[in-house]
Amino acid sequence: MNKVKYEAVVFDLLTGLINSWSLWNEIAGSDLTGQKWRSRYLEITYNTFQYQDYEKLVLQAARDVGFSESKAANLFDEWDRLSPWLEAEEVLNKIRKKYLIGIATNCSIVRGNKAINTMNVKFDFSVTAEEAGFYKPHPEMYNSILNKMNTSPTKTLFVAGSPFDVIGAKSMGMDVYWHNRIGLDNITKQEPDYNEKTLYKLIEILNLQ
Repeated sequence: MNKVKYEAVVFDLLTGLINSWSLWNEIAGSDLTGQKWRSRYLEITYNTFQYQDYEKLVLQAARDVGFSESKAANLFDEWDRLSPWLEAEEVLNKIRKKYLIGIATNCSIVRGNKAINTMNVKFDFSVTAEEAGFYKPHPEMYNSILNKMNTSPTKTLFVAGSPFDVIGAKSMGMDVYWHNRIGLDNITKQEPDYNEKTLYKLIEILNLQ
């Protein structure tokens, strides 16, 4: 791969970099309920487009799958317990030595900043759905981070956390690395350029060995 193909790498936050699934499962009381709840939340946000209160959508997703909203609200009390995937900080700190790194997250400003601060990594730029006024995969979310980073889609690698993010970033003209840690089904049928279970392959793709 051409060493100068990319000048920036943009990451999904709450699935691409952070193991949020474990906390959701814990709050839900089981992996099955947690995964149903989280999957429904992803469906809602990726079909909502125009920004609506993030916390309300999380609680709506719980209600839709038959999980108690009052129990689901405990997620926000435990938010500071979110933690990155095992290799995330190692890989990110290698990438940032050569590339701009940014975050585009379907989250509120408050929740997004708190999640970013769980990582010992300095990001160059970030944008939340609340700031942009839209949820991914609306083009404005991707345009917002690209504009902040002063880069173009063809020079940016997007690290997605879900199939919805894959189709959104690909539609913008970005190469996409799907960090499909938990083995989500590719329900959109849009193929990423890379489909990996961990973040380690980024080191090879970005010529960081």
